[in-house]
Amino acid sequence: MFGDIFSILVPVFVCVGIGYGWSKSGRAFDTPMVTTIVTYFGTPCLVFYALAKVELDTSHLWNMGLAALWANLAFAVIGAVALAIFKLPQRAFLQALTWPNVGNVGLPLCLLAFGQEGLALAIAFFTVYVVLQMTIGVAFVSGSFSPKSILKMPIIPATLLASLFLFSDLEVPVWLFNTTKLIGDLTIPLMLFTLGVSLASLKMGSLKTAVWLSVLRLGMGFGVGVALVALMGLSGPAAGVVILECAMPAAVFCYLFAQLYDQRPEEVAGLVIVSTFMGFAALPALLWYVL
Repeated sequence: MFGDIFSILVPVFVCVGIGYGWSKSGRAFDTPMVTTIVTYFGTPCLVFYALAKVELDTSHLWNMGLAALWANLAFAVIGAVALAIFKLPQRAFLQALTWPNVGNVGLPLCLLAFGQEGLALAIAFFTVYVVLQMTIGVAFVSGSFSPKSILKMPIIPATLLASLFLFSDLEVPVWLFNTTKLIGDLTIPLMLFTLGVSLASLKMGSLKTAVWLSVLRLGMGFGVGVALVALMGLSGPAAGVVILECAMPAAVFCYLFAQLYDQRPEEVAGLVIVSTFMGFAALPALLWYVL
């Protein structure tokens, strides 16, 4: 068991560490460009090739999407109540409590822990979360909502195209699969490098607030994940993916939104940093639980 956990964690830590060390050494890293490549090319290709040819009962993918919706609702309710009790601003902190890092950290962990099946399940969870984050999440932080934002997400057409092959007898052309796999395989390493760079460059505010909110994010995530697995009757890789994704630290995007809309960005950055390091410290125990 220890060897399995070690082999899962090392690639993740090494990739994040490279990004962190790269930034701390003062070398240039064009985060906006890399983020654009990942968002508009890498992630859609990853979603397509992982879903289009997966040998998996489609009901499992639907369950992942449903679990993502229920998790999002549970996090929002619990987070809103906690913030109200401690009199902290909802628009600044609720997004960071509600949106775990299901992409940069969650996807590689699920891939390494459960193989291609785990990746496909995690992508179904991730896709629903991305749509929610980029619509409801942005609307909540900014105070406005544009339906056009959904149409601008490259992940949507990629998911629809993958569904066409997934739910029909059509075969994915070899050239299309090879092309999307070649591009999509860039995504996870770039996500991890970028996470390391981001962690090295963020400046955090109140440590006390960051610590207790981080404990809430991680504890709530694990608890909700375990509850969903029990309520939905999930088992095997599906159960592991839901628990892992729910228990991830706060997403870096939460800081970017807080900075863009001036919602206490340094304090949100503190939550992202502390929850990430606390989450990484808890990963061996978390993996032991789900494996």
